[in-house]
Amino acid sequence: MSSWKLTAFASKPIVQAALLEHDEREEWDYDLVISGREVAEDRPQDWVLEAWYPAKPDKTQTGAIASLFAGKAPKLTVEKLPDEDWLTLSQQGVDPIRAGRFYVHTPEHEPDRAEGTINLAIPASQAFGTGQHETTAGCLAMLDAMKRSGVVARKIADIGTGTGLLAFGARTLWPRAEFTASDIDEVCASVIADNAALNDVPIGAQRGAVTMVIAPGTDHPVIEARGPYDVLIANILAGPLIDLAPDFAAATKAGGHVLLAGLLETQEANVRKAYRAQGFRLASRLVNGDWSILWLRKRR
Repeated sequence: MSSWKLTAFASKPIVQAALLEHDEREEWDYDLVISGREVAEDRPQDWVLEAWYPAKPDKTQTGAIASLFAGKAPKLTVEKLPDEDWLTLSQQGVDPIRAGRFYVHTPEHEPDRAEGTINLAIPASQAFGTGQHETTAGCLAMLDAMKRSGVVARKIADIGTGTGLLAFGARTLWPRAEFTASDIDEVCASVIADNAALNDVPIGAQRGAVTMVIAPGTDHPVIEARGPYDVLIANILAGPLIDLAPDFAAATKAGGHVLLAGLLETQEANVRKAYRAQGFRLASRLVNGDWSILWLRKRR
């Protein structure tokens, strides 16, 4: 099957801003898979945004990529790739990542058989939450740290779940908990179902299973009925995290925990201020690349 690749070179801040803009888009053609990376290790400020499409892109696809850039978009080159499976091509070069005890890999890679390793398989074509992004990897590492520190969780929510990776990761740490995952994008429902089957995760309302709903933030009767939560995870963006602070506080039990990501280190102060006003204090933080991952605890 033919596939096509679109490429745009720009500085690191420009490409990262385009990737953030992509994350904010509520409507996106998910056949148009995008990623960003540095051009070479010795050129950390030179980045490339790459996109793959299973047919010859027209003005709709090229326009969608160009619209991610503020101001004038960089030059976009389009090339036809060899007649191979475009899904496999989009996953080439995506190496497994380690985060705490977690080993996240695409189905094309073998799991790590080392004792104590937690393997999770997520197709890399699913651009929203594969583990490759610093925020997702940082959340997995922080979940591992929370478990090691003695956090007890019976009810866990993953808001803006994307691929389900963080919900699945939390389930391996607290296997008897009740898990609720939500996303605003309806396409995530089928993605979650496929990835749950890939990772032997049951879908349902019973303990140890994941319940998936489509909802903005916590605005869903299932999310409300199953709360309050011991652990609430939200790997989204700084703006929505700030706006949702009162809702997340209402959904978290006294003494409970929220794990926040999707915010740049430069945005951390404003996010922490919003949650401090809701009765949360900082338990721990880590910085992965340019991104902050925050573990906050709600005062009793």
